[in-house]
Parts: sequence; structure tokens; C-alpha cells
Amino acid sequence: MAKIIIVDDSKLMRNLLAHMLEGAGHEVITWEGVAASEIATRIASAVPDLLITDFQMPGCNGLTVARLARLAAPDLPVMVLTATHDPGVMEALGKQQVSRILHKPISEESLLEAVAGALAAAL
Repeated sequence: MAKIIIVDDSKLMRNLLAHMLEGAGHEVITWEGVAASEIATRIASAVPDLLITDFQMPGCNGLTVARLARLAAPDLPVMVLTATHDPGVMEALGKQQVSRILHKPISEESLLEAVAGALAAAL
């Protein structure tokens, strides 16, 4: 299946998402957080099929992760998980060509459907 990177500052969320995705047969790499200066190098090293990032994180937030990921790998689908429904945030994420925006809490079914859709659209 696909190699998926999860970027989230919450260990519980990283583990939950990894469990759901691995259960569906995906290979999962988790990053607790990442400095903006590391994103391109880490993506180039991992060569993922999909990146899933939390929006609200200290330091390098999901918008920055998405923007830098798209610069490092323009065809890499990026999904953002967020608890916010702020229209300004949604607009900013849209400008970064985020593949999908998922709102927390998220069900396993919703996650797997969104992942399948993002991966299919990237082909």
C-alpha cells in the first residue's frame, strides 16, 4: 500500500492515526514535530506517498508543513487535520493546494476514505 507520514505534536493522535492506517495495510512514519528547515530533507529521505499533518502545533504549524512539503515534493498529496472551522484558515490551506482538510474528531472510516481519495487523485 502507501507510505504515509504523520506529523502531529500529540503522541496519542500519532498513535491513533498510525494504528488505523497500518490496520489498512499502509506503511506509516510518524514525526512528533518538525522544524521548517528539516521538512524538505526529511521528505526527500522518506519518499512518502502522502503526508498528513495536524494544523495546530507549536513552532511549525500545519500550514507551514503543507507549504514546505509542497515545495519539496510538488506532487505529494497533503492532508491537514484540524479542530478549527475558521474560514480564514480554510482559505489559507486551500491556497497551499491541500488535498483534503479533515475535521477532528475523525472516524476511522472517514480517515481511510480521505486517504484513498487523496492517493487516487495523485495517480
